Amino acid sequence: MSLDQVLQLHTDKVLFTDMEANGSVTNFKDYMQGLIIQLQYFNSFKHRQMLYLSKDVPVFYFFYFKELTAFKSFFWSRSILNDPEFENKNFSLANFDNEEYFELGQKMLKEFNRIPSTELWNYESINSTIMQIEYYRDAGIFETTEDLNKVVDSCDAMLLHIQKQAEKGCKFSPGVGEAGYGAALRLYINEIILGNNNIMVETDDTKIAIINHIVLKYISTTDKKFTDKAFSNFQNLVSRSILISETGERDRNKFFKALRERVQACRK
Repeated sequence: MSLDQVLQLHTDKVLFTDMEANGSVTNFKDYMQGLIIQLQYFNSFKHRQMLYLSKDVPVFYFFYFKELTAFKSFFWSRSILNDPEFENKNFSLANFDNEEYFELGQKMLKEFNRIPSTELWNYESINSTIMQIEYYRDAGIFETTEDLNKVVDSCDAMLLHIQKQAEKGCKFSPGVGEAGYGAALRLYINEIILGNNNIMVETDDTKIAIINHIVLKYISTTDKKFTDKAFSNFQNLVSRSILISETGERDRNKFFKALRERVQACRK
């Protein structure tokens, strides 16, 4: 094998790193720990920014409120990671031990809220969460109707909080004042392209492209040819999108109102 091939020089090949190189993750707590470590690494740099092309609501936001944290942690454990501990179990807020998931979520948010972000959303970005709630509702996996409705309320609260973040143009946890405001948030609506949950991160001297390929699975590359294209394509989409953070009040309110109405329709 030539040195050019090893170093990916003058070829059309791109070297990616499997972010689960040590084995397939089947425990969602381990997955969350991995995310925290990645975010801490990004925050070790003086300059950092994250670009998020959202097919779904960015995973970090599901940990602002306990009921939604419980539902998402249960869903991903049972239905995506096939954790044996959750096999054939119904979802019950009363019986699900959510404390460790929520604590890990708060650690994750602490790191995420320190990274300036630009996010491209679409009216369809709420779809997967709605489909998950509706599937559990129709399959009888919610233990009670009250469990369902509390998850719907929590999802609505999440969207309302993200709307508030967009209004202020920064990230922060619920209930904090200006002293608790974090890094900048630039939120755009793109009405013509549905994202793919790919993430681009720029640090002091490196660009990283993080590619979503199977729900919670990601691969990454620092290949300059690839990352330059990824960043350029993202900026091209930004130029064709509507900014709704700090400005665009009408479009912002219209957007979140539509998403919240669709979530509320999940009630039983």
